[in-house]
Amino acid sequence: MGRPSKYTEEFQRDAVDLVRSSGRPINQVARELGMSHETLRNWVRKRERQSGTGPAASGDGVSVADKDAEIARLRREVAELRQEKEILRKAAAYFEGDGSVTSRFRFISTHRATFGVKRLRRVLAVSRSGFYRWTAGEPARQAHAAAEDALAEQITRIHADSGGTYGSPRVTVELHHQGVRVNRKRVERIMRQRDVVGRHLRRRKRTTIPDPAAPPVPDLIGRDFTADAADQRWCGDITYLRVGGGWLYLATVIDIATRRLIGWSINTHMRTGLIIDALDAAVAARGGRVDGVIFHSDRGSQYGSSDFADACRRHGIHRSMGRIGSSYDNALAEAFFATLKRELDVDHRRWDSEADARRDVFRWIAFYNHRRRHSALGYLSPADYEQTLTPTTLHQIAA
Repeated sequence: MGRPSKYTEEFQRDAVDLVRSSGRPINQVARELGMSHETLRNWVRKRERQSGTGPAASGDGVSVADKDAEIARLRREVAELRQEKEILRKAAAYFEGDGSVTSRFRFISTHRATFGVKRLRRVLAVSRSGFYRWTAGEPARQAHAAAEDALAEQITRIHADSGGTYGSPRVTVELHHQGVRVNRKRVERIMRQRDVVGRHLRRRKRTTIPDPAAPPVPDLIGRDFTADAADQRWCGDITYLRVGGGWLYLATVIDIATRRLIGWSINTHMRTGLIIDALDAAVAARGGRVDGVIFHSDRGSQYGSSDFADACRRHGIHRSMGRIGSSYDNALAEAFFATLKRELDVDHRRWDSEADARRDVFRWIAFYNHRRRHSALGYLSPADYEQTLTPTTLHQIAA
């Protein structure tokens, strides 16, 4: 019996789809996914045989190599046009009617890692010197953003203390009583941007529904999101993505030491099978056995189920849970979702199909794990950071 693959069927299917949709060479896609290009090439050939879409013999006098080269060139052109179309689509949603030069600079800065500065400048018609002058003012803007974040935290606390009932007028009054000089329009803007709303407005979709009958599980983390080595502590959660008239759900498993997303699963439901699939993917990615790992989550009914408990026991994993209703008790998983939704611009987009959403999420995860520079990791990607791990550096990680 052969050695089981550390890659799930879901991972293989999404990897092949990424190759086909991007038009890029297999070895380039394989590098981004942190895997062997021969393995990825075999997956692509297997899918071609299964679907009957493999290359046909040439019978018109043109060599197969020439045809392949032309097809590759056309794919690159199509990929470039798709990139430009995607940029314009994202920009239209991002600007919300404000196409000023400053808004374009901000859009370029936000999306430079995905599309590259040169392409963004060309598509949005801004000058190189103008963009870099704007970039030079980033420290001052960061100071302003820090002050804005501090005020937002105070606003959120006041809103929570009111039982979620206060809107901007009452929050402003309470801030004045606390000695903060701020006008109502600023409070209103911050609340709108952070989705802090009074009870009369729509509620966000709920993914954490505790099961009061579930056996108690201790909190083995205690908000201490650090670890001495990889595969000591993991955490995970479920989030949702709007697709057409419905929803897709993403379950994650993150290594706390390295911030790497080591397991995930996407489906149209958020039953217990979704989180078990994500856990199994993480275990496979780490070699098939992870005795002693702590897995931390919220107290959603899926994580408290007997099926999930059985899955953890099967892999030698110890369960840990935070308190009900406290996002801080699973802050690292919450922060990961915040980054994903910000960088995929989830608040301003809605995918037309499940395939489009899966492809974009899978592409972003590959970028996050292997290319995105993480401030908590000394601006290395999680994959690169794993290669540098020492006990000293790990103690310096803060949630």
